[in-house]
Amino acid sequence: MGSGTRRRHRWAALLGATALAVTGGGALACPASAEPQQVDFATHCVPPPIAGIPPIDGTTTAKIAVDNATPKVGDTVTVTYTVVKPAASNPVDIALPADIMTPTGKVTLGGVQTGDITVAGPKKNDPVPGKGAFPSFSMTGTFTVTTPGAITLSPGDYNIHTSYILELDTPCTVTNPPAPVSETVTATDGGQTNNRAISLGTASGKPGDSVTVTGTNFTPGAAVTLAGRAGAAETADKGTTTANAQGAISGTLTVSDKATTGVVAYEGSAWSDAKGAGPAAYVVIDDTPLPEGSQKVNSSVKAGTLSMTQAGDTVELAAVDYGKGGFSRGSLQTVTVKDFRGGPAGWSLTGKVTDFAGPGGAKIDAAKLGWTPVCATKTGSPSTCQPGSPGSVGSAGATLASTPNGTQTGGEFTVDARLSLNVPAFTPPGTYSGVLTLTLT
Repeated sequence: MGSGTRRRHRWAALLGATALAVTGGGALACPASAEPQQVDFATHCVPPPIAGIPPIDGTTTAKIAVDNATPKVGDTVTVTYTVVKPAASNPVDIALPADIMTPTGKVTLGGVQTGDITVAGPKKNDPVPGKGAFPSFSMTGTFTVTTPGAITLSPGDYNIHTSYILELDTPCTVTNPPAPVSETVTATDGGQTNNRAISLGTASGKPGDSVTVTGTNFTPGAAVTLAGRAGAAETADKGTTTANAQGAISGTLTVSDKATTGVVAYEGSAWSDAKGAGPAAYVVIDDTPLPEGSQKVNSSVKAGTLSMTQAGDTVELAAVDYGKGGFSRGSLQTVTVKDFRGGPAGWSLTGKVTDFAGPGGAKIDAAKLGWTPVCATKTGSPSTCQPGSPGSVGSAGATLASTPNGTQTGGEFTVDARLSLNVPAFTPPGTYSGVLTLTLT
């Protein structure tokens, strides 16, 4: 299952009444989330002039993944564009060492929301032999959902910048845009009204270079701050512009801080989710020459995923007697949540249940299932797990556990719950089964 995307795990909650010769049994399989589709598309790549070779017309193989396939309007979705097989190769006879490639590119949005997302990757690669194929690489960026409905994501143009002896670029463009759709997200109307969005004129530059920042849906006439970001913190790079009568902005930001990894724009004196847009990915290419006899040592921390696993997929509730009824009790199979994404976003684990179907069309209403959630946080985790409130689960659903947004979030968590099904006294004998669906977002 893809992480940070919508997770679903189903348990069959089985009620057995021993006095009525009823036994529990069976479990429902967990449906797998759709994986991003790997696509091929024709690409035109232009090697650096120093290579003395003509353009390369080949095929790129790529895929796109998102951290949330079911966002709400106003949510920020993180996009990962992976070039599995580039169309271009090392254009020179000189072997390239590790960690000298910096990829940047764009992802094309379609459907109910259009535009381009700038994406950028770290300077990280395996060694490349002379005239050898470039290795696979990944780039990330974000976009803000502005419209409910299906939003398609297609691979776009990309550039491979190499920093070894010379600073060289190999830009590759989609021959017949747009490329095939690799991923689709379905947005819902979350009642949020922040539709501000920004894009950058370029996804990378040297220290001191300026980048053009354009945006839409800001408050007409508002003063807008342009700022560099490193994760959730602002860097020293700042500029200002003013929204026109249509709410559009266009300004330039000089990026000198080598820590900058993205650009944001916001109204007011400080960033807020309600009046901000971004971050749009940006890479500062540090070409400062090293002193003689020295070596630059680079490292990076790779963002992971949001995921969950279950200890089992069947819950057995205790039997009750016909004519007496009462609470049929049991325990949810333990759920382990791992949030290794990094960044400011928390998570929420919710559940909803169907009616409990029995023999001959008999049923127990979904609202009769209640739970008392419990969650624990592993020592050292930046976030703290908060259990949901005790009460009915029902078909409308309820929160099992969550962590709040913050400057830094993440960690490992275990989530449990005591379950109780309130069975009416004269419920017809038989086995009653309901489906409890858990969703992690």
